[in-house]
This record gives sequence, structure tokens and C-alpha cells, in this order.
Amino acid sequence: MLASSPSAEVSINTGQNRFELRLNGDLVGIIGYYEVDGSFKRGSRARVVSFMHTVVTEDFGHQGLAAVLVRRALDSARSYGWKVKPVCTYVQRFVVANPDYSDVVVPL
Repeated sequence: MLASSPSAEVSINTGQNRFELRLNGDLVGIIGYYEVDGSFKRGSRARVVSFMHTVVTEDFGHQGLAAVLVRRALDSARSYGWKVKPVCTYVQRFVVANPDYSDVVVPL
């Protein structure tokens, strides 16, 4: 299965504070997030969330799915008006390699 397959869907599960990657309906990856304390600062509408960890099940590793998950999670964060602290080392490497997400990311 290719990562660019139309069956790869990323959605947000606010009840579990995570983005979920599903292939043909099966959960195969997550990015856990956590709201940073005090992220609603006076005069700012931006919510700051830390992307804590990225996990793709072993059977689906090395297919580019983590990048698909991170890209779509960052796109969602941008659309929500969130700012992201990339605690996860994979997310850190992704944003360095993709500077077009610099407007979404805040320093650790």
C-alpha cells in the first residue's frame, strides 16, 4: 500500500488528544498531542499544543506513512489556528526538512 493512497485518512480524536491515521478503516498510526499550559495568552487567540509522539504500527513502517500523518496533522493544526511545539523527534526532523511549516511551529 502506498502512502499516497486515497485510503489513507487522517482525523483528529479530541477525546484521546491524538491524530489518527487509518488505512482502509484500520488504525495504523497516531500523533499524540497535549495542550501547553497557559497557551491562551492575553491578546492571542492561538492555542499551543505539543506534538508528543508519532507512532506507526510495525507492519506499516518504512512506507512514508509517518510523514503523511505529520503533514496532515500540521495542516490541520494550521487550519485550527494552533501553534505546535514539536516535542516528538520525528516531528522536529520533519519541520526542519519542510520549512513551509515554520508558521505553525513554535520553539521548544
